[in-house]
Amino acid sequence: MKVALVNPSWRFDNSIYFGCREAHLPLELGYGAALLRAGGHEAEIWDGSLDRLSTEALADAVAAYRPDFTVVTTAPTYLFWRCAPPELRVPMELLTALGRRGGRTVAVGPHGSATPETTVRKLGLDLVVRGECEEVIARLADEPDWSDVPGVAFERDGRILVTGGAQAARFTDAPPLRWPERWIARHGHQHHRYGTEAVGPGAEVEASRGCPYHCSFCAKIDFRDRYRRRDLEPLLAEIDGLIAQGTKYLYFIDEIFLPQQPLLEALASRPVEFGIQTRIDLWKPQMLDLLGHAGCVSIEAGVESLSEAGRAALDKNCRATTDELAERLIHARRTVPFVQANLIEAGSDDADTVAAWRERLGRAGVWANDPVPLYPYPSSPDYRKLWGEPDDQAWERAHAHYLAQFDRFSDIQEERPLPLAELEAECAAC
Repeated sequence: MKVALVNPSWRFDNSIYFGCREAHLPLELGYGAALLRAGGHEAEIWDGSLDRLSTEALADAVAAYRPDFTVVTTAPTYLFWRCAPPELRVPMELLTALGRRGGRTVAVGPHGSATPETTVRKLGLDLVVRGECEEVIARLADEPDWSDVPGVAFERDGRILVTGGAQAARFTDAPPLRWPERWIARHGHQHHRYGTEAVGPGAEVEASRGCPYHCSFCAKIDFRDRYRRRDLEPLLAEIDGLIAQGTKYLYFIDEIFLPQQPLLEALASRPVEFGIQTRIDLWKPQMLDLLGHAGCVSIEAGVESLSEAGRAALDKNCRATTDELAERLIHARRTVPFVQANLIEAGSDDADTVAAWRERLGRAGVWANDPVPLYPYPSSPDYRKLWGEPDDQAWERAHAHYLAQFDRFSDIQEERPLPLAELEAECAAC
């Protein structure tokens, strides 16, 4: 079986997309390709952004491969499944350009995970994968009848059939990923690195998956939810391979990078720096010191609210006080050059309190952002508190709610976001 795994040529004009707009390694497709090859199948990955291809050129390249089926992701790498572009415009464009030249068509990503029926219909797909996709992709290559595969959706006799809930991969023994030399050479972006000089290529890796917490705003109900830690041996083999290719900076895409002394000690002996996202209340001072010694140069720490009541309303399950959070952030800054405290606009914090707290941290070299508004993604508890289980209008409903509620958006959004229907209508005439 020949399988094409495709990350589209992303564009974000007039999108509310909150993630980074640079190219990143398509980790989910990398795992899928590794499992396919281990099972005796042929697999090739195309990345429109890293390969610097137009949508048309990307479609032509995939068609020339003559795959039996083509897998397209609806979010720019696993790192951004939790804050994907709500619109399906870019995957629509690619699938329209590809037509039937790529064999059967399969979509993976947050859209199909939360709203499988809608995603099948919008994209005109043969199949959607629900949840973590790498093991399901490998099984699709083995199974002649895709209706026997759990956690997928497809159309039959005018109806959309769903064969089960969102899938979770084993992940702990995920093999070391290997990337084309040209991709690493082009990967000059070093994600979430500020205040220190970026020298050489960057890369993304994954040391754990999922999160043991269930904050109300976090969009992970349908994917990457259950916490698992990757075996150290394949993880370090992957890191060593990236270092051998010239990588100077790693970004761990883990939903929550938890203290892990063996990993940090191993990183301390390697010539590479790295960035993480975590909760600062879970780190003791001595582990923060080891984190900095290991080469961490960037911490993105979720604080969200400055009141204990506000954090409780967000289901943070945070046992530290606001002062303790500040003290740990300031302690981390002693050894880590860039430390960020994430705040969100939840209506629970007084503006003067926020300003004073940000000023206090700023004097110690810690950056706390101006609180940003929340987007109720269909895979978040917040969405379900507002409207219940996602239906055919889930993404449109969340999008309209957000646009109606806020008149300012994230710092990277230079253009006002358009309604979802307008964004996706651009492809109607393709």
